[in-house]
Amino acid sequence: MERIINQKHSKETYLFTISKTFERISYYGMRSLLILYMTESVLKMKTTDAFNIYGWFLFALLFSKIIGAIIGDLFIGNKKAIILGGIIQALGAFSFFIPSTAGLYTGLFLIILGSGLYSPNLFSNFGKIYLNKTKLLDAGFAIFYFGTNLGAFLAIISIGYIGEKYSWKFGFFILGLLMLLSIIPIIISKDKKQLNNIKKNADNQMIMNIIIGLITVSLFWVIYSIGNIRILDIQPIFFENIESELLKKIWTYIDLSFIIPISLIASVIWTYFYNNQFIKLTIGFIFGAIAFGILFLIPEIPTEKHMTIYFLAIFLLGISEIHIAPILFSILTKNSNPKYLAILISLSAIPIRLFNALITFTFKGKLYKNPILSLKFALISMIIVSIGLIIFIKWKKKKYLQQYI
Repeated sequence: MERIINQKHSKETYLFTISKTFERISYYGMRSLLILYMTESVLKMKTTDAFNIYGWFLFALLFSKIIGAIIGDLFIGNKKAIILGGIIQALGAFSFFIPSTAGLYTGLFLIILGSGLYSPNLFSNFGKIYLNKTKLLDAGFAIFYFGTNLGAFLAIISIGYIGEKYSWKFGFFILGLLMLLSIIPIIISKDKKQLNNIKKNADNQMIMNIIIGLITVSLFWVIYSIGNIRILDIQPIFFENIESELLKKIWTYIDLSFIIPISLIASVIWTYFYNNQFIKLTIGFIFGAIAFGILFLIPEIPTEKHMTIYFLAIFLLGISEIHIAPILFSILTKNSNPKYLAILISLSAIPIRLFNALITFTFKGKLYKNPILSLKFALISMIIVSIGLIIFIKWKKKKYLQQYI
């Protein structure tokens, strides 16, 4: 571990994080109101139809981000794409004021379009802040990850409640307003034009770093979701003693309750101490393996006394996540040409979908029907990837030393 000297976070770090926090409140708040809007309040759709529309909406977001990244990187610039995307998303939220299927589809289309412009270009511009101080990249993206999860958490505990207690119109009005607020920090931030002139000629090692980073982080999320089957199996049993609906929501997203402070602590430590990004990935997988291993201490039908073990496992998974999720964006920023960074970030979600599809096809739902089997699979997979990363780090170190012999 190396001490970081004479490198500090800029004002833009916090402005971009505030923007992302507002955008996440708006986005996750919209998701919490959307099914309610379609099935109960206005359109009175069948639940199956509403979830089909919702599924297509999430699928379309993946491709809209690729298109938005291309527009930002190659045509109008990242900052303009962020501002335009924020405005379009706000218009999408306001479109839900129209109580009809036309209002629904107009709103969904505008949110898909706006999110596609906003999200990858914001990540890209954020990464470019650190091109001249790459040792702070991990800390910077940990701060950004803190804002992202804080926004999601605030949306979950507040927006759905506001929509139900007052009205869906009031809820969507707040979401549109928050989206407009999210672009104010971007407008007042300084556009560091000199960074746009930085060019990198990608060598084999940089390409290898990107590929390994994409594969390992994609594997993490797939393994995490499979191990989470056991967590979701345990959760309802602990739910029985909770009466408050608000506490039930917090309990459902208990992982966010842990990841928010963990992200903050990690950002502080990584601001002053630097460690190799692939070492961080390895630490993340090791903690993930420990967390899933601890879950085996909980019997198939847990009791209240096993709650401490459950919380410990979720906490360790939070430590695992902070060593994985934001680090991918650090790797992409550090090893790619910044001119095409938004495009690369938008494409980084595709391997996760491919691995998910591969696992689902291979095991044909067996893992999803057997929580204990899914936990065994997740534990073994975490261990295997940890060993693979250790071998990769040693290979890189050996190759580096050979260049100077």
